[in-house]
Amino acid sequence: MSPRRPLHRWLAPAGAGFWLYAAHLWTVFGIALSNGLVALAAIASLVGPSWRSVPWRRHSPILLPLGLYVGWSGLSIVTSLIPWSSARSLGELSSLAALLLALVLVRGERRVRQVVDGLVVVAALLSLAGLLQLLGGFGDLDHRIRGPFSHYMTFAGVLVMADLLLASEMVCGRGARSWWRWAALVAINLALATSLTRSAWVATLLAFTLLLALRAPKLLLAYLPAATLFVVLAPVPLFHRAVSVFDLRDISNYDRVCMVEAGVHMIAERPLVGLGPDLVKVLYPFYRHPTAPRANVPHLHNTFVHVAAERGLPALAAYLWLMGASIAHSARNLGGSKRREDSRGALFMGSLLGLVAFNLAGLFEYNWGDSEVQRIALFLVAIPFCLTAVGDDPAAPGEESAGKLGTAPDLAERQAPGTGRNGG
Repeated sequence: MSPRRPLHRWLAPAGAGFWLYAAHLWTVFGIALSNGLVALAAIASLVGPSWRSVPWRRHSPILLPLGLYVGWSGLSIVTSLIPWSSARSLGELSSLAALLLALVLVRGERRVRQVVDGLVVVAALLSLAGLLQLLGGFGDLDHRIRGPFSHYMTFAGVLVMADLLLASEMVCGRGARSWWRWAALVAINLALATSLTRSAWVATLLAFTLLLALRAPKLLLAYLPAATLFVVLAPVPLFHRAVSVFDLRDISNYDRVCMVEAGVHMIAERPLVGLGPDLVKVLYPFYRHPTAPRANVPHLHNTFVHVAAERGLPALAAYLWLMGASIAHSARNLGGSKRREDSRGALFMGSLLGLVAFNLAGLFEYNWGDSEVQRIALFLVAIPFCLTAVGDDPAAPGEESAGKLGTAPDLAERQAPGTGRNGG
């Protein structure tokens, strides 16, 4: 058994920065509190060698598209049809900067796993809060459960990513042996089901199908009897809500089709720089289809169309590059972490599936513009790079795995005499 880590190591600026960063993700249900915590994490990260010790060149696959997205967004603000309105979108920089903080403060498997486990616990508690709302009259389409969030889609978006991180640990790691993970899995999925959020349902189902296809393909045979049981046993409102996913006569489905059409016209008019950030909701009435159910909408309910309409096609390309680079890095490292002694596979899988689900849901909602959901998605983008940040990429020849190397502070401890096999 390794000795306990000295208290001064937890309270040192580098350690404090990590816990402040983790806490900003664990408190996304209170965005003001989350903003304050990430600001404190940034300040703590400036003390010590944290920034200088980061292998920035190895992170270029996500840093380059992030820089392009930020730079092109700035150009879109300058060339906006209403620049002073678009300038308000500069607040997004604080969320995007949190991706850099993850690379600085969350390095190695142990740190990543601490953040992920915390997210799962928080998601389970948020789910219980949402389920309790069912007792207060929530549960129908006009009063959907949303936990402590202001909107049910934010609630569902946060739960989806936590759910897939958890499911990956259950299937690919050792989570199936943990009772509290089983309890969290039940609570999160019950809350997702009763939230009546179809985009979350579709994203979770498809991502979970991918998980089974990659790790337990025989379990896909259970889909047919599971679907039969759902048809027979599901409450009528839940069944009708699920079936309505495919019904274009559904007013919300048709409204989304009209929004996409309006977005295509916006893109065609200004394909390079877009209308300008935050202007879709202002100018939508001028592009709206005459039969669209709503005259005004806050966004286009489609991340890809919305980004291109507001910021131009190059910004959309940068977004796709960012997401694709992280997913590809996770997929590449999954092949190198199949060894039984390498426990990182579940984290790579969770990052991959979480981002796949995030972008699948983005076909039906503008979740990239939802600060609470975006922050967790950015952490998922960083996970595979945090896991391979100390010369431990299993896909690179001649390098050991992070599961054996650990973080830079751990290495120093293991080399010191008398610290034990696993460090202090």
